[in-house]
Amino acid sequence: MTTTNGYDAYQGAGELLRALSAPIRVAIVTELAAGERCVHELVEKLGAPQPLVSQHLRVLRGAGIVRGSRRGREIAYALVDEHIAHIVADAVSHAGEADGRDR
Repeated sequence: MTTTNGYDAYQGAGELLRALSAPIRVAIVTELAAGERCVHELVEKLGAPQPLVSQHLRVLRGAGIVRGSRRGREIAYALVDEHIAHIVADAVSHAGEADGRDR
């Protein structure tokens, strides 16, 4: 991943941020920061339909943000890297600060 100008790192960061661009994906990552969860647990916590949660989990899995492991008849999802939790927490915190300044 080394180039003369380091553009590959920027490209990877852009892909990561693109994968996190949907608010429900931010919410999913926030939930997974507390520990692994099955789809039904995310559905209950987020109040979103199961097909929608599953669709967004597929996007996050495809982007290498979450991984799934079999837990009996279910699949438990977890963050691949704790850095993602920090990025999302910082973004949510920053957005909250910006909302307070705009008022």
